Amino acid sequence: MEPETAPVRFDTKIAVLLRDDLAVWQRLNVTAFLVSGLGTAEPEVVGEPYEDADANAYLPMFRQPVMILEGTAAQLTGAHAKALARGMRLSLFTTELFATGHDGDNRAAVRAVPAAKLDLAGIGVYGPKNAVDRVVKGARMHP
Repeated sequence: MEPETAPVRFDTKIAVLLRDDLAVWQRLNVTAFLVSGLGTAEPEVVGEPYEDADANAYLPMFRQPVMILEGTAAQLTGAHAKALARGMRLSLFTTELFATGHDGDNRAAVRAVPAAKLDLAGIGVYGPKNAVDRVVKGARMHP
């Protein structure tokens, strides 16, 4: 019999907010790109490597759940502005990135547009739970 353990409560949150009119493949693609940015910029969110009973090694993953949310374009723009105003580090994916072919083009596409005019497909944000909750307030859980 395995010992009972209390659920782990995190004082931080990882949230991905996707625009609600994206195709399924776009939602998956955007989510993958957004969380890759958070994992590299915020190393404390990454846990230890995994190993199975046969001693096969696996890459580490996030140490806590990732909340996937969706909202309208206006909600996404508002969340982006709130995160910037609070000085939170975030990742972003604009609709222009669906048409680019590599990382250099991605950065150039974002750099060409002022923050207030970015056509956001999604953002990823990590920080204290209450701060993240305020940024994504009004968004709903992804179905």
